[in-house]
Amino acid sequence: MERPSYLSQYMFDWDSIDVVLGGKSSLDSRFFMSPLRDQEHVKEFLKAYGLDYNNPVNRAELFGNFQEALQFIRRYFLKEGSEYGLDLKIPNSIIMITDVGDLFLMATGNYPDSEIEDTLWAEVVLKVMHTILHVDKDLRTNYFSVIQTQIFDRFYRYLIREDDKLFLGDAKEGVKIPLVEFVTKSKKTRDSVIIKLLHKAENVAEELFDRIGVRIVTETRFDTLSIMRFLLEKFVVIPHNIKPSRSINTLINLHKYKEKHGNLVKLALRNNLTEKKFLKAAEKEVRECLNLEDNDRNSHSLNKYQSIQFTCRQLIKYKNPFLKDFNGLRKDAKNNSDNDFAKKILAMDVSLISRDIRFFYPYEVQIVDKDSHKINTEGEASHVEYKKSQVQSAIRRIFKNLLELKGIEF
Repeated sequence: MERPSYLSQYMFDWDSIDVVLGGKSSLDSRFFMSPLRDQEHVKEFLKAYGLDYNNPVNRAELFGNFQEALQFIRRYFLKEGSEYGLDLKIPNSIIMITDVGDLFLMATGNYPDSEIEDTLWAEVVLKVMHTILHVDKDLRTNYFSVIQTQIFDRFYRYLIREDDKLFLGDAKEGVKIPLVEFVTKSKKTRDSVIIKLLHKAENVAEELFDRIGVRIVTETRFDTLSIMRFLLEKFVVIPHNIKPSRSINTLINLHKYKEKHGNLVKLALRNNLTEKKFLKAAEKEVRECLNLEDNDRNSHSLNKYQSIQFTCRQLIKYKNPFLKDFNGLRKDAKNNSDNDFAKKILAMDVSLISRDIRFFYPYEVQIVDKDSHKINTEGEASHVEYKKSQVQSAIRRIFKNLLELKGIEF
């Protein structure tokens, strides 16, 4: 029976619709690319994506992304570069591509003589390329040195060093909380960012919240609460700028401890406890209130990991250095207004030159006591294990269809 011609207008790409409406990432869809018929169709898609394939600069950049994706896959996802990788090789059909448009056709099964395995490999490479593009096109990267300076300065102003001892506090007010360590994470490496994006459901660079971070390690567990109190009182951390879904506390069960703390304050009042005795009792009580409830918030943090973590956003203020130089040039031009070059400078429209740029940027704060920090950095809960888990998760995600085809369990 011949199919009515009008039906082609009502055949839906349910996979793509599910990505747009169902909260699924394109990396997790059944087919990463919708069918592309030919090179012209590929160019049409790329133009809508934001890249003009007829532009030689865009085309060269895309081919560079292709080459970087191949190297990245070899380095992190295959045995030839990583002991945790897959025992697979990228097919020659992929390696020999000289026109990235062919890769798109191969990923949709419309490239001459390509096999199903070629199609799945092409999808893998395109997923990595897509992620690399998002990393490269994050506009805020241009302001990174200004961002980290403004964020870290909020903390540095309250760091106190006395001989070989470190404190967080305000010397004028006599507040000094002993620290074991204060560490800033100034910037994730490019590869770390790509790996993280490849295993996150939100596969865009703007959704990374820990590119900049601060870790504060205290002597006692009770001091982690004192640190929180100090950061809030001094407006280093603004509660209104916290991203709620990013707050994790596996260190102290606050619900249990709040009642104990209230009783401890009453005891101190009744018995006129010394500060030393109060802190000793507070440390004992807080250690009995371990909290493991939030450990499943991050699938890559192992159960032993204990810390307080939250993500804050800071309003960054960037002054355009070009404008200062340009205004100086305009001033000189006014003094030589008879000069043709000066007239051209004075006639220039400067209304679109940004004077001040302001935007919110996220940063992560981790607060932990020295005993918990020691546990976190040893054995199963170590950073190495955490990174291994991330890489393996990314492999399972982007190689899913290829692993199923070849019957590989990973």
